[in-house]
Amino acid sequence: MTGDGEPPRPATPRPRAAPRPLPIAVDTMGGDHAPEEIVAGAVDAVRDHDVRLVLVGQAWRIRRELDHYGMGGRIPIVHADEALDMGEGALASWRKPRSSIAIACHLIKQGRASALVSAGSTAGVVATSRLRLKGQQGVLRPAIAVTLPTRPRPTILLDAGATTDVKPEGLVQFAALGTAYAQILLGLDRPSVGLLTIGAEPAKGNKTTRRAHELLTGGSHGMEFAGNVEGHDLLSGRVDVVVTDGFTGNIALKTMEGTIRTAFAEIRDAMTATAAGRMGALLQRRRLQDLRDRLDPDTYGGGVLLGLNGTVVIAHGASRARAITSACDLAHRLAAGRIVERIRDQVALTRTSRFGRRAHGERDGADRQPQRTPDDAPLLPEARPAGDTVPDRTEPPAAP
Repeated sequence: MTGDGEPPRPATPRPRAAPRPLPIAVDTMGGDHAPEEIVAGAVDAVRDHDVRLVLVGQAWRIRRELDHYGMGGRIPIVHADEALDMGEGALASWRKPRSSIAIACHLIKQGRASALVSAGSTAGVVATSRLRLKGQQGVLRPAIAVTLPTRPRPTILLDAGATTDVKPEGLVQFAALGTAYAQILLGLDRPSVGLLTIGAEPAKGNKTTRRAHELLTGGSHGMEFAGNVEGHDLLSGRVDVVVTDGFTGNIALKTMEGTIRTAFAEIRDAMTATAAGRMGALLQRRRLQDLRDRLDPDTYGGGVLLGLNGTVVIAHGASRARAITSACDLAHRLAAGRIVERIRDQVALTRTSRFGRRAHGERDGADRQPQRTPDDAPLLPEARPAGDTVPDRTEPPAAP
């Protein structure tokens, strides 16, 4: 009882903190510098960003690298017998069912990991992920979303190469995927969407883009469509999301990457050619470093394969530790933002009768019986402490 005779008020319950996402599965065997640079980047992600990881690959090589950084036994490991070579294409997903990428996808399917990070062959990662994770209900085709270094905030471009041939309805769904991605990455409630074509007028472009423009303009799909954009708008920051097919998007992305590299090489040569230029570069070194970091693809972590029943971050094949750290942090942010559920809700708004039956999930793998994976991978035990190393099914071969 209180002093005035009134009963004590019940304590106000504290709001529950959002649960941490499941660990990120890192393919340590993919990339030109695997596993050394991959493990180094994973270690930095754990130390600097407090990201929970599980490393997938040849266990003895992973342990050796972790011991080098004094992290032995502190990051879980799942052994994988095989790895996709950088030169392998989509068929490798069938030839190597025990690859590190396939096992990482299996961890996601079994609810032991929330996302996959790989610097392996893009074709191999996309094909294996599509085979193992399947498409989300209602999603016609997946898309790779990449981040462009625009101001005042980055711009999302998709598709960057996952689906080269797409129908108008597919472009509308790409806009939905990009909207959900931008909401998490950029923190925008209603990001603006532009359709990449050869002119700003609605009548410009081929049949696919003209029809997509009609659907985006007239549909009640919950997206902020800003109209057509052209190639020179990609780095202008005019819209938050740029939508195109994978063939056009991949060419546009690589053209921009090559242009940026050439421009930086020319700037470096001009600023080091004379003593006055070198002095100017010294005075502006901080601004130049900031510009370089903003234009460096390693800063953004890589592309994200959207539209599957799981999050897949694809880093560049030549990624070093810094890029892998960024990719792990990006995967963690997307998992924490529940990107899969957000995409599901956004895609549901695009389902109308004019999109045809297949837009409602009849061709989706979610309703099919799950395929058996040969020699199921060892999984993380639920009650095991986070710092323990997961035992392999059989002891992996000793280091040669």
